[in-house]
Amino acid sequence: MVNEDPNQQEGDDSSSSGPEDLSVIKVSKRRWAVVLVFSCSSMCNAFQWIQYGSINNIFMNFYGVSAFAIDWLSMCYMLTYIPLLPLSWLLEKFGLRTIALTGSVLNCLGAWVKLGSLKPNLFPVTVLGQVICSVAQVFILGMPSRIASVWFGPNEVSTACSIAVLGNQLGIAIGFLVPPVLVPNIQDRDKLAYHISIMFYIIGGVATLLFILVIIVFKEKPKHPPSRAQSQKPALTSSDALSAIIRLFKNLNFVLLVISYGLNAGALYALCTLLNRMVILHYPGEEVNAGRIGLTIIIAGILGTVITGIWLDKTKTYKETTLVVYIMTLVGMVVYTFTLNLGHLWVVFITTGTMGFFMTGYLPLGFEFAVELTYPEPEAVSASLLNVCPQVFGIMFTISQDQIIGKYGAMPANIFLCVFLTLGVVLTEAPRGGSGGGEPYQQSPLGPL
Repeated sequence: MVNEDPNQQEGDDSSSSGPEDLSVIKVSKRRWAVVLVFSCSSMCNAFQWIQYGSINNIFMNFYGVSAFAIDWLSMCYMLTYIPLLPLSWLLEKFGLRTIALTGSVLNCLGAWVKLGSLKPNLFPVTVLGQVICSVAQVFILGMPSRIASVWFGPNEVSTACSIAVLGNQLGIAIGFLVPPVLVPNIQDRDKLAYHISIMFYIIGGVATLLFILVIIVFKEKPKHPPSRAQSQKPALTSSDALSAIIRLFKNLNFVLLVISYGLNAGALYALCTLLNRMVILHYPGEEVNAGRIGLTIIIAGILGTVITGIWLDKTKTYKETTLVVYIMTLVGMVVYTFTLNLGHLWVVFITTGTMGFFMTGYLPLGFEFAVELTYPEPEAVSASLLNVCPQVFGIMFTISQDQIIGKYGAMPANIFLCVFLTLGVVLTEAPRGGSGGGEPYQQSPLGPL
């Protein structure tokens, strides 16, 4: 008789490489170790994305380069993702262990390469290290949903995916908090190199430890599938992915969501990249508080993610919730824009926290809405396309804001983002009664709009 209990746990040895027994449904004890190690690896990679931007002015002085050059150390994460998007589908071909090892070793390698850039004339070396880390991100971003479905039972998938995604957000939060503490704003370049080396050694050591843990903990899959759906799930081939992409681009409602999602997430990327410059412009010498403000944005966003997720699970009101959160994001951005120059840091903390609550809280809503709009298309394909647009808009917004800040100041740069967030609200409000070809959507298991 087939065991249908997905909560029945198998021992650790059952996760070893061996033939998968599809007749038994069990969850492995190893599953929590797998998702926690991945979450920490994602956290390490996300930290390296923002570690330069959170102390932009200090790295400018150390390397003797422009603010725009330092901005590119963050933007390379966005730029690399676009042409290397097909690499994310290697997950289907080579499996979790191979992709996890690839992402982890690249993240580790990039961290150690940066240690070779501790002299002012070695800026190209730090660029190389950051580019290597950005390639690691391409492999890492596509893994959360796959880990959740391969290793966890049906009543644990959402929790597991949330833990996996949370690591990325925590990495950004730590990336805002730690660099300003470890690297003070001093003029002596020798002393500055010493402080930067401490940060680089710490992140290199953490990345190395996580790489070792990935080798030990990650297995391709458990001996037994954790759910009946997983035991019967066919692999996604390249031709399947290409066909799905073509169908998705014919889906007007999904295209509108991709653009509106990209505008929101792209604005968030630009804000995080340029936050240090904007705060220092109005509050000179407040590098540490600039990092704390970035931390506030991310922590408030994590809270927003949890609350909106719970609300969505209970109500299934995808479009209505998405629209309200998007409108509140715009309101928060407008208030932040016109209060940044008031001279009171506590006001900036409140306004950025409110804005982060809605702006970051919107991100998981976009993915849930995409599943609703595109069912029964493969989630991996719709999620990958949804991830590309923010990278494009993130680069566009960061470059544009950089130029506007240099010529006109922070307020016009933020008004620039407000205009595009307004466009995002309009696109979110656009009617979504069909797929663009006159046919209604096939109802997804998530529930009615």
